Amino acid sequence: MAGVSYYAAAAAGTGRPSVVQFGAAPNRSRWVSRTRLRRRNAGGRFGLDSNSELQVDVKPSSGSMVEIELVATNTGSNLALHWGALQPGRSEWVVPPAGIRLPEGTIRTPDDAALRTPFKNSGSNSTLKIEIDNQGLESIEFVIVDEAQNKWFKNNGQNFQVHMRPPAGHHHQGQQHSATAGSIGRKNRDVMQLLSKNASTNDQVNKAAEATPSKCTVLDLFIKSLQEKHGSQVLCKKVFKLGEKEILALMSQVQGSTKVHLATDHVEPLILHWALAQKPGEWKAPPPGIVPAGSTLLEIACESPFSDAELNGLHYQVLEIELDDDSYKGMPFVLRSNQTWIKNSTSDFYLDFSRRTAKSSEGTSDDSKGTAKALLERIADLEEDAQRSLMHRFNIAADLVDQAKDAGQLGLAGLLVWMKFMATRQLIWNKNYNVKPREISQAQDRFTDNLQSLYKMYPQHREMLRMIMYTVGRGGQGDVGQRIRDEILVIQRNNNCMGGMMEEWHQKLHNNTSPDDVVICQALMDYMNSDLDIKVYWDTLNKNGITKERLLSYDHPIHSEPNLKSEQKEGLLHDLTNYMRSLKAVHSGADLESAIGTCTGYTSESQGFMVGVEVNPVKGLPSGFPELLKFVLDHIEDKSVESLVEGLLEARAALRPLLLSSTERLKDLIFLDIALDSTVRTAIERSFENLNNASSEKIMYFISLVVENLALSTDDNENLLCCLKGWNHALEMSKHSDDQWALYAKAFLDRTRLALATKGEEYHDILQPSAEYLGSLLGIEQWTVNIFTEEIIRSGSAASLSLLLNRLDPVLRNVANLGSWQIISPVDVAGYVVVVDQLLTVQHKSYDKPTILVVEGVKGEEEIPDGVVAVLTPDMPDVLSHVSVRARNSKVLFATCFDPKILSELEQNEGKVLSLKPASVDISYREIPESELLVSSSIDTVDGQKAPSLSLAKKQFLGKYAISAEEFSDEMVGAKSRNIAYLNGKVPSWVSVPTSVALPFGTFETVLSDKINKEVSQKVKILTEKLDQGELGALSEIRNVLLNLTAPTYLVSELKEKMQSSGMPWPGDEGEQRWEQAWTAIKKVLASKWNERAYLSTRKVKLDHSNLSMAVLVQQIVSADYAFVIHTTNPSSGERSEIYAEVVKGLGETLVGAYPGRAMSFVCSKNNLESPKVLGYPSKPIGLFIQKSIIFRSDSNGEDLEGYAGAGLYDSVPMDKEEQVVLDYTTDPLVTDCSFRTSTLSSIARAGYDIEQLYGGSPQDIEGVVKDGKIYIVQTRPQIGGEELEVDELLDLQQLRRHILDHLRVYLVVVGVVVEVRRDGCVVGDTTHAAAAPLDCSPNIPILSSPAAARLGSHPAAALGGEAGCESSSRDAVH
Repeated sequence: MAGVSYYAAAAAGTGRPSVVQFGAAPNRSRWVSRTRLRRRNAGGRFGLDSNSELQVDVKPSSGSMVEIELVATNTGSNLALHWGALQPGRSEWVVPPAGIRLPEGTIRTPDDAALRTPFKNSGSNSTLKIEIDNQGLESIEFVIVDEAQNKWFKNNGQNFQVHMRPPAGHHHQGQQHSATAGSIGRKNRDVMQLLSKNASTNDQVNKAAEATPSKCTVLDLFIKSLQEKHGSQVLCKKVFKLGEKEILALMSQVQGSTKVHLATDHVEPLILHWALAQKPGEWKAPPPGIVPAGSTLLEIACESPFSDAELNGLHYQVLEIELDDDSYKGMPFVLRSNQTWIKNSTSDFYLDFSRRTAKSSEGTSDDSKGTAKALLERIADLEEDAQRSLMHRFNIAADLVDQAKDAGQLGLAGLLVWMKFMATRQLIWNKNYNVKPREISQAQDRFTDNLQSLYKMYPQHREMLRMIMYTVGRGGQGDVGQRIRDEILVIQRNNNCMGGMMEEWHQKLHNNTSPDDVVICQALMDYMNSDLDIKVYWDTLNKNGITKERLLSYDHPIHSEPNLKSEQKEGLLHDLTNYMRSLKAVHSGADLESAIGTCTGYTSESQGFMVGVEVNPVKGLPSGFPELLKFVLDHIEDKSVESLVEGLLEARAALRPLLLSSTERLKDLIFLDIALDSTVRTAIERSFENLNNASSEKIMYFISLVVENLALSTDDNENLLCCLKGWNHALEMSKHSDDQWALYAKAFLDRTRLALATKGEEYHDILQPSAEYLGSLLGIEQWTVNIFTEEIIRSGSAASLSLLLNRLDPVLRNVANLGSWQIISPVDVAGYVVVVDQLLTVQHKSYDKPTILVVEGVKGEEEIPDGVVAVLTPDMPDVLSHVSVRARNSKVLFATCFDPKILSELEQNEGKVLSLKPASVDISYREIPESELLVSSSIDTVDGQKAPSLSLAKKQFLGKYAISAEEFSDEMVGAKSRNIAYLNGKVPSWVSVPTSVALPFGTFETVLSDKINKEVSQKVKILTEKLDQGELGALSEIRNVLLNLTAPTYLVSELKEKMQSSGMPWPGDEGEQRWEQAWTAIKKVLASKWNERAYLSTRKVKLDHSNLSMAVLVQQIVSADYAFVIHTTNPSSGERSEIYAEVVKGLGETLVGAYPGRAMSFVCSKNNLESPKVLGYPSKPIGLFIQKSIIFRSDSNGEDLEGYAGAGLYDSVPMDKEEQVVLDYTTDPLVTDCSFRTSTLSSIARAGYDIEQLYGGSPQDIEGVVKDGKIYIVQTRPQIGGEELEVDELLDLQQLRRHILDHLRVYLVVVGVVVEVRRDGCVVGDTTHAAAAPLDCSPNIPILSSPAAARLGSHPAAALGGEAGCESSSRDAVH
């Protein structure tokens, strides 16, 4: 909280306060500061009641002046402060002496014992400021009085007390943690000190995995050789450990022959002692006809020698056995090296023929795509060994760490999935093998030590490594594992419980302890605390996944229930409580108490045969850190969790520098951080009920706490930290009753939701493929696999945060008057409800009935499918995104629904026919019969007429490879270029237009036909033929081939001359490499003719794709502070007197491209351009920035056809790559500075209005940027659906005459009529023709846009020619 002078304003005194009837207040003599040390705070947040809070800020004013500001939220209008002051060394309060400036309205109480000061009302809040300039006062002490309701509000039964000055010797910069019984003083640190930017993107992860294949062992090469050279199909395989070496046993089939292969990297010569089995446990000598050469048959076995072999210079031994029938179930064997027998630990080796490999190793399917395939298959091979005991599993995992590391993040994802399957009991923990607890903890130590090493070496993988460690547990230190075995005996003897359930549990613990023992111990403690209620015992077990069947499944089963006596209860409870520490120390990665003890140190004395344990504290812990951890433990059970969570987060923040360094015993600190993180989550979940009636400020504060916790657990957390800063700023705005606070908070709520969704997608992309592939290899139940990633997310803070956001969202929408919907394209419709996941997956589908799509995800660049009349989504594309423009142009209802209940209701109507009617912020709907739909619907027809077909006129090359703006014409370039040329010199002086040149129509085709590009041309021809036959994969191939085009020298020289003569820099002046960058960008623009979306879009409206011509507009990039898009008619409401615009920070690609989040949006009345109204604050997390560069913009003849929204289908490519920057809106003056915002938005609106006037009032779709306060317009075109010039308003003929009087002769094309309008205003015409007449006009003559002409019944004027600026379609202005 800004403004707190000596301590950060963390929440203080969060318990529910006492409410005392007026008159029952204690007298002055009792108001002594008995709890001063634990109640003193320099500001903070206090609870008043379930829906109200008191926020106190203390900050220095001038000189020795201190200002104390109090804000009470959601309170009545009659609050007063009943207060006094404390002097140093005095326990009773005093009335401040005369001379101190007291707030207005302050009076002394009748007994002269206190002051009474009224709060001032500000909306639902009450505020009060006190300024005190007296060095002799240390703090103020007070209670709050609601005089209307006769209530006193206190702080957990005590007076509120606020410290005004630092204690003696205190220095702010060196502030240490101050842990008290009631609150925690949080260190005043910059949020960005918690920044971590180590994570790689998914693309980088996948590239790294491809670029760094795991190292192949000789056994891997052997399997590969079998498959590739011999065509063998692997039926089953198993890898066994031979100390540091391994032996592979597999059964294969090739051409009807079944063989067993054994291969090993063991160095010493080996003899295989083997047999065949037709039932488990059997040893049966093989038939003589199948034994390998050199074998010796014995009574029930055979001995066969291995042969030496070599692959890629690696030595190995191999043996092959061909089986004679398929009745065998398996092959038992042991090995002999000289006179030494080698077994599988204490058992025989066994290759189970029935355990077939789930997925063939050759990987002909895509099931393993996106995984570290070799690692997962190796895990599956070793799983049978891992099932012997947790010791075996953790040792195998430790051995696999290097292979996982080599596979990058996908390798670590594979380890995590395996360990998570183990932790959730999907895999067997123990099977026929006794192991000591000490051996389990040692194996855990070995595994987690390896993970610790990776944590130090690879910062980008720390998040994944934390998650693995969370599933594994800490392991023992100081022989803690052995104490599990020893202590249970002591507990039994001390409490006389040597038989029954306790003895059965002892036998299990003695041989195979597991994480289940933590639950069993807790169940026993709950049983005793419930006065020996056996139902409680079973409830605890069952809630934690342990059933009676599981207890019986242990190698040493637990058959009995506890049957203890009341006299045993006290001692047994005491001993089990201590015993739980040992269990959690080994098995729990997230137990807070054991994690704290391990880091701060503890000693457990030996007793008889029981070993002693001494754990030393970790060196280098921050000053005051142990006291901070003690505070956390003292408050772990608090009902009000605010102070606890603050303490946990302060501990995590203090711990963070140690986690980023190669600290000694780093692993223990990681487990402590994991435990702190887990405790935050459980505390927040515990608080949900108390937040049911909480104020919006309280919920926002809790959101800020959870966002901070999530950021501390995330590798790449910059976006989350910017969200945190936004929530803190929203809290300040709310506290000061800023009327924009709810709208501002809603933007950060949307951004935070987007961050959670992005994180969820990242987890799904990295983890889910491994879960599915490994799950199939190990036979994991499908339902477990399906929800794997979901459960990972639920186990972290993200799930709690999502619930808090859902709780706050309707509150913000209500306060900001946002309603439940944002209507992007308002149209009354009716249709069949269809629910889909992503619009992208159905964008090229054609529905044969009027269809209402309820869509989970909309990115912004999709097409609206044929037959769709409405798209309803919880996603939030920009109002000016491609799909939004498409919807308005196609008269499709398009809306965002903010209320999940409404959306769920709509989804439940799938298959039904609904009628939808949008209002300003709402949509009403009702079910209607199909007959009513059939009467009201007529797809693709208007008044019984089919929509006019579209056609493209192929453009010819006119002999110039490059032209200047003065040469732009409709035969040379598209509307984008011509409009820019037209604006130049006509816009107001405070608006600029970038200098432009162009590569005209036909340049691309001419370059392609040049002899230097003959090979490229031939490939394009072949691929085009494939495309014509419906092979859409040819599109990407064509684009790739076109990148091999060579620029003819005459193109290079002409473009250079035009750019330099226009005052633009020539890239080649900076070196040949810079020209190559520019030429590559040009080729990408030309190749975008074959974008999938563009190609399919033109095909859908039956345009001849071969007639599409591409010009390239070349402009110098303005290094923008902000970019904007203006629609001079409000597209959502159709209001013609209102300008609508959206603004983003940085370049405009984040606005017009499919970048997530919302732009800042505003409207502005054309009658009052100085007063823009913000509709929404920005939530886009990313901005694009670029320094001095050149951009090459697509300008095709297909982007602006009548009735076809082609804009945005083709690419504009900058010569240099943009820098992606995570945006911090709390430092952006457009968001935080009201006067700057008003000035900037007004300038944008005025530019839009002035440009609209240049086009005779025809609504415009304008793109531009702001740089250092100056407006730059980069393009304009007619606004789709912006029918500003209504026919019934203008075409009263007298108005039409006045409209064009004093201009040149013009021909209007009307259905069946060619009308000539002369200079004198007379209208004459020949009504027998419908041909388009030539248009003879100067570029600035305003002519009716075609939407207006359409309402006269006109055909599209396909041949409107003329000077620069005169357009051939309604997508650009007609001059």
